This record gives sequence, structure tokens and C-alpha cells, in this order.
Amino acid sequence: MTQWTGKRAVLVGPDRPLEIHEVTEREPGPGEVLVHVTHGGVCGTDVHLWRGEMPLPNPIVLGHEGVAVIEAFGTGVSTDSAGEAVAVGDRVYWQPVVPCQRCYACTVLGDVSMCENAFAGVFKDAAGPTAASYCEYATLDAGLPFYRVPDDTPSDAVIALGCALPTMLQGLERLGGIRPGHSVVVQGCGPVGLAAAWLAHLSGAAPLIVIGAPQRRLEMALRFGATDTLDMTELPDPAARAGRVREITGGHGADVVIEAAGVLPAFSEGLNLVARAGRYLIVGLWSAPGTVAIEPRLINNLNLQIIGTALAQPRHLHQAVQLVQTHHAHFPLAEAVTHRYRIEDSQRALEAVARLETVKAVIGPA
Repeated sequence: MTQWTGKRAVLVGPDRPLEIHEVTEREPGPGEVLVHVTHGGVCGTDVHLWRGEMPLPNPIVLGHEGVAVIEAFGTGVSTDSAGEAVAVGDRVYWQPVVPCQRCYACTVLGDVSMCENAFAGVFKDAAGPTAASYCEYATLDAGLPFYRVPDDTPSDAVIALGCALPTMLQGLERLGGIRPGHSVVVQGCGPVGLAAAWLAHLSGAAPLIVIGAPQRRLEMALRFGATDTLDMTELPDPAARAGRVREITGGHGADVVIEAAGVLPAFSEGLNLVARAGRYLIVGLWSAPGTVAIEPRLINNLNLQIIGTALAQPRHLHQAVQLVQTHHAHFPLAEAVTHRYRIEDSQRALEAVARLETVKAVIGPA
């Protein structure tokens, strides 16, 4: 029996440094796929998990964005989740979420992103097989959606927007889309904000305004299609930012505002940026607990729509790969990967993301 031994970064408790464990992997079981991880994306949600801002069983292996090379198959696996043939040595893209197909969300709502059991594959014993991506080897569970990365598509380009791109693809579905000529404001310029700006640009949004910091991320937002950026360090007053948005949009505000900042004050500010009969999509506040004051009559009297969206469905992962394949030569997707860390340096990666030093940070085995 073949064995594979590799390192993994383990969260042993809130606000504690990640530990590096070495584990010997077993042969994949029926329906499983063993992969050698080359790109574990570092997401802002990982920072929230590390800080203990979301309750978790510990210890767990961190990482929910991955690109890897197939090492071995369990019985019954010959294709990816779209039916495309796969072989040892092929690259695949996945997130460690397994819809149970035995709950109300999966079978009645038809929305597996709302499956209450989908994270069972994430919060596993840190010493056993895991589909998390802060590790050298991962085991993709039977039923876990994964998709082959086309040969002409760089792995850096696929991981550059991490879970943000499929999340935003679902968000735009829930929003009802963006039409050419719609004015759009994106709050935030991390990977979620960049994904939002890119998809809005591809949809024909104009003007397309991105609010955030630091400048390095705002410069990347311009390369992803933003027409204007507002640097929060240069324009710290929310009222001044709202005034600037109204200037750019001819006094109306934005037809669509997308919250991709992940901080509570963004919500109240965003409501003041939406035009009459406009729509406000909430994407980034998934892991930001707390409350804010709002004025409900604004929602009523201005005919506003507020739409929430969380996670993604398998089709959005597949769509993300297709979009990257189509557009990576024309947009700086691969260049968004600005920082690389060894698994042993996973703690440094989290801290760099927390300090907003990165556009996209990636953890790999070497």
C-alpha cells in the first residue's frame, strides 16, 4: 500500500499560533481523490477563524481554497464533477464543502449553498484525512465537487480570487444581474471586492467605483475594470465618500452597491450610496458578527432592495474556472497573487493578510 507523508497547518485554538503537524496519508477510499496541494489560498475568513470570531471545533486544518495535482483515485472515480475525464497528474480546483443531499436546502430549496451539513468535511479531526488546503496532501471526500483546471490556464490565475469568485457569481445570480450602463459601487478591494469589480466590469457597469485601501489593492481594482477608486485613507469621512459617489453618478447614487468589505460600518455607509430603486448586495459580512444602526424608512421610501448571499454552489466553482480560462490573458489575475508562503510559514501568511499587506496570499508545500 502506497503512503504519502506531508505537513499541514493546524488551528489548535482561537488566537493561538498555527501548529505544523506531519501526517501520513492513507490510500483514498471509494469515491475519494488524493491530491498534492500546490496552492492553498489564504482568505480573510481564515483570519476570522484564527481570531476566534466564529465558533469552531478545534483542532482543525485551515484552508478552504485549493488548487492541486491528482496523486491517486479511490474506486469509482474517473471524472471530475462536471463529467470531464481526469487522470493522475491533472490539476483540480475545489473548496472543501460537501452538500449532504439529504436536507431541506439540498433537496427542496435546490440550494446546496444553504446545506446545514455541508461543513462536516471541513471540521474534521486534524490528524485524519482532510480536504482543507493548508497542507501538502488533501483527500477530496466522495461527493465533494471538484473541477479539472484546463491545461492552458495558470494555477495562479485560478487561485487569485479564491472562494471570492464563485461567491460573487452566486451573489450576482441572487442580485438579478448587472446590466450595461448600471452604476456600481464596490465596498472593499480585497479578493471579494476585486471579484465583484471584475464581474461588474464584464457585465458592462459604468461608472464602476471601488472604495477601499490600501492603494496597492485599489490599483489592482483599476486593472480589473474599475473606472474610479476612493482611497479611505485619503477620504476617511463616510459623508465625503458618499458625496463623491453622487458626483461621479450624476447626483443619483449607485444602481447597485456591493458590500465586499467584511466590516460592520460598511453596511450603514452602503445604504447611503444606493440610488432610488437601487439594490444592495451583502457579500462580505459572513464572518463579521455584530449590529449596526440603520434607518428603515430609507429602504421603504427609496424602494431599495437588500440581498444577502453566502457561499456558492458547485456550478459557480465550474463557472469560475471557465471565466478564468477565457479571460486570464486579458486581466491581471495571476499578478494578484502577491505573496507566497511555505506551509511552515502559514502563521505569517495569516498575519500578513490581517494587516492588508497582500492582494492575494497563497500557501504551498515549498
